[in-house]
Amino acid sequence: MSSILPIIDAGLPTGVVEPFASRVAREAATLTRSTLIDLQINLGKLCNQTCTHCHVDAGPTKTAENMTPQTAKRICELADRCESLTAVDLTGGAPELNSSFRKLVRHFRNSGLRITDRCNLTILSEPGQKDLGDFLASHQVEIVASLPCYLEDNVDAQRGSGVFQRSIEGLQQLNALGYGQSNSELKLNLVFNPTGPALPPDQTVLERDYKRELKKRYDVEFNRLFAITNIPIKRYAKFLKKRGVLTDYMQMLEAAFNPQAVRGVMCKEMLSIGWDGQLFDCDFNQMLGMPVAGRSSQTVWNIDSFDQFIHQRVAVADHCYGCTAGAGSSCGGAVT
Repeated sequence: MSSILPIIDAGLPTGVVEPFASRVAREAATLTRSTLIDLQINLGKLCNQTCTHCHVDAGPTKTAENMTPQTAKRICELADRCESLTAVDLTGGAPELNSSFRKLVRHFRNSGLRITDRCNLTILSEPGQKDLGDFLASHQVEIVASLPCYLEDNVDAQRGSGVFQRSIEGLQQLNALGYGQSNSELKLNLVFNPTGPALPPDQTVLERDYKRELKKRYDVEFNRLFAITNIPIKRYAKFLKKRGVLTDYMQMLEAAFNPQAVRGVMCKEMLSIGWDGQLFDCDFNQMLGMPVAGRSSQTVWNIDSFDQFIHQRVAVADHCYGCTAGAGSSCGGAVT
């Protein structure tokens, strides 16, 4: 079974690791979507930040690659027909910058679905977004916010000068609204990404460190910490290649392959939708243009139901080692 790695445009090395497709088939099981409970919708690449670890290549100049209201409406129509669906994950870029973001939140909340906003925190202080925190709280949107470290220098090195302080101010604003409090239903979860080419440390231990330090230094509270491995594609792959460690990173991920982690990867229960309505098995495959189930391009305009992708095989390539290394990695953090 061959790898489809050569389609990756960031220059990942070939022949340095066993193709993931053959490794997973030999030591675990062929990846198949067992059900569909979560839609992850990428509203576009427009973002107010430019982070070195961003696999989306998002940034302030990406104004053209954003979802239209027509595509957002079509997604809602299809989601309403999917009885197994329980959650929607809104991501970007900064998803809040898309004109359809609030309409999607209202629609899915009215449908009884749990909504997650992948928030970069600094968006809360952007012009035109002053009421964003109140909007999210009023619709009980769960917030998953990136904060790669509780130390200012580490965060600013990865995400840009001044980002840490604005992120802390965003967290304090969310706390004041009730997010992250033990007596509140408003969930605030943080995301840790390693600042260097390494696997995340133990998620439980790191969560304790984050909670202690953020409370002590900034009086900030949150619910859970998700430790997520940086996937070697797009901007992050270029970052590693420029420093001459891309091959080493790939080999490290392969060496840490964990068959148990394969059981909990997100692609087995999730479908990813691009800003233009194309369908993918996960957000990472989306960034590489790998169509859902490895077939010809599928979009929200040429299907009648999301259900048709249940019990379908998931398209894989060598970047998938990132989700199955060590404790595993998903949008909800470690999987084992």
